[in-house]
Amino acid sequence: MASSPPPSSRAPKTVPKGDLATEITASLVVFLVALPLCIGVAVASGVPAELGIISGVIGGLVVGAARGSTLQVSGPAAGLAALVAETVLEYGVAMLGVIVLFSGLLQIVLGLVRLGRFFQAISLAVVQGMLAGIGLPLMFSQAYPAMDAKAPGTPLENMAGVPGLLADTFADPQALIAAGLGTVTVVLSFLWKKVPGPVRKVPAALVAVGIGIAVAALPGVEVKTLQVGNLLASVDMPGPAQFAGLADVGIITAILTFTVIASAESLFTAAAVDRMHDGPRTRYNPELIAQGAGNTIAGLLGALPITAVVARSSANVQAGAKTRLSRTLHGLWLLAFALLLPQVLALIPISVLAGVLVHSGWKLFAPEEFPKMWRQDRGEFAVMTLTTLVIVATALLEGVLFGLAAGIVLAAVRMSQTVIRQHVEEDTAKVVMAGNATFLRLPQVIEALEAAAEAGKPRIRLDLTGVTHLDHACRSQVEEFTAQQRGKDLRVELLMPGPAKRLPTEADREPESVPDEASARAAARLDPLPRRPVSVPASTSASTSAGAPGPTAEWFYLDTTPMPEDFAQRYAEEYAQDYGSVYGSDYGPVYGSDQGRSYGEGEGTPGPSYDYFR
Repeated sequence: MASSPPPSSRAPKTVPKGDLATEITASLVVFLVALPLCIGVAVASGVPAELGIISGVIGGLVVGAARGSTLQVSGPAAGLAALVAETVLEYGVAMLGVIVLFSGLLQIVLGLVRLGRFFQAISLAVVQGMLAGIGLPLMFSQAYPAMDAKAPGTPLENMAGVPGLLADTFADPQALIAAGLGTVTVVLSFLWKKVPGPVRKVPAALVAVGIGIAVAALPGVEVKTLQVGNLLASVDMPGPAQFAGLADVGIITAILTFTVIASAESLFTAAAVDRMHDGPRTRYNPELIAQGAGNTIAGLLGALPITAVVARSSANVQAGAKTRLSRTLHGLWLLAFALLLPQVLALIPISVLAGVLVHSGWKLFAPEEFPKMWRQDRGEFAVMTLTTLVIVATALLEGVLFGLAAGIVLAAVRMSQTVIRQHVEEDTAKVVMAGNATFLRLPQVIEALEAAAEAGKPRIRLDLTGVTHLDHACRSQVEEFTAQQRGKDLRVELLMPGPAKRLPTEADREPESVPDEASARAAARLDPLPRRPVSVPASTSASTSAGAPGPTAEWFYLDTTPMPEDFAQRYAEEYAQDYGSVYGSDYGPVYGSDQGRSYGEGEGTPGPSYDYFR
């Protein structure tokens, strides 16, 4: 019988026919979302619109084809628009290519030294707050082009200008037509999934574009449409004069700034996109290298910096994409339409594309997540809300950093749970503490100590043996209080946490009965143990016999649930999933069937064992 070919010689997997149609459809949806964003980000950045399309093409064909993420889409991002505009204003468009080029090279280095996974440590509340903080400004910013108007600028300015926008729209018949097309697009995006039959497989955005083109072609309709110039003529590769600018400290600072912000935005977005689907997870270091490769090429062409973008990624996931094909093809559509069919792009009303983005912004904002988070965890709700508000008020990176800081503070407060009990017994004022005693709980500690001193008893007992973590601030406070009270001739008994030591045996108390060398070996074996000894009354020591527990025995509380018969097999399977079949098969018996004999009541007999699978 012929043996099966080795893995290396097998034919590569191909996308199933049904999935191929879905991938192509999803790529068209992403293309329709990406096109206005590429142009809008370019205009907001103070550069020609064609440079935004070039960056979008690179984000699809280069970053999209690379391994790292599966469904995340990259291109020029609104989060960098303000920084790019400031840089272009100070150094000119020609220097932008050099800055983006070296930012990309630096990203590749960061990925090679494996710093990408650092960005996985992010709270779910921060991720949801970041999505809401991106979606809310996106809706308000796109409300203006949906009515053939220009957005004032910042998210807060856009929100404040909505009443004036509505008044101007109702006063202009052409603006009303544009607003109608944008509204129809939004409504179709929400309701299209309820359309029965195979018609539903056609993207709602594509249907809206078709309606928009038909309406724009009617006599007397003068709504704004896309305008794209010569793509190849817009390429401006940096030359020696631009590379000489690397001697400027400001240019170096700009490179580092672009690198940090672009990397953070891309990988934070990866964490958010991974929560939108159940497909393959992002490989952070390869993804950072892919982003660096994209920015390197974008810099060589003098285009805009590239990052992963939530709006396009969200549209990709919602369109049903499952592989990298959809995001790669969207770059191909951008290139083909911009080079071969610019006249077709000129037929698409801007208000329709703005309507598509308004719908994407609403899905990102997800207002239903706020009451849900409130019911689940009010502390996390506060972190989520603060992250959203700070992003809206400032920018994406500042908001995410603020949210991370708020999440860390919340975790620190929750981890610093200290139980303090105090009472008076006869001539002793007692203070018992347990849990984590950190500087965050210092006011409660001081209050309890002062209350014990004010009790007026001749003896104070401070029992801290139940404290699992005692930081320097609390320890110093307790020791200082103890010294002060002892200086007042009070008896202070201080029991501090720490590893317990074995009680001395009779042999330890009578060194003359043990040879010197044997005493040294016995003393070497008296290592501190992590569990405290339990003293046995002296009356019981006389009744102990050889092999029975003596006065220095240490007792352990074990789970006496009988070990299941298939314990070894189940443990091996669980271990193999995490560490590989080799370790699973090797260590399964050790921690399985042998454990009952190792920790049992007698040699060779099954005894009580821990059940890890209950």
